[in-house]
Amino acid sequence: MAKKPVNVSVNSNQCRGNHERMIRRFIKKTKKAKITEQVRDRRHYKKPSLKKKEKRERAARRRRRDEQKRLKANQNRDRRKK
Repeated sequence: MAKKPVNVSVNSNQCRGNHERMIRRFIKKTKKAKITEQVRDRRHYKKPSLKKKEKRERAARRRRRDEQKRLKANQNRDRRKK
């Protein structure tokens, strides 16, 4: 499954002509689109088994993080009820 190509652009109207803000916004958009991650990953060849392993590790990390967020939200909700 091929990913869609992502075109990231920032115009001066969005940032009211502030160049520093434009750069920051561009960097945020590229991070959100994971463009820099793709470039870093494609820089060197990775064996398919290594790709699978990294994918499993990322998924496990994401599950743990989501679980921690859910538990923290429940604790905050319980604290407010008291």
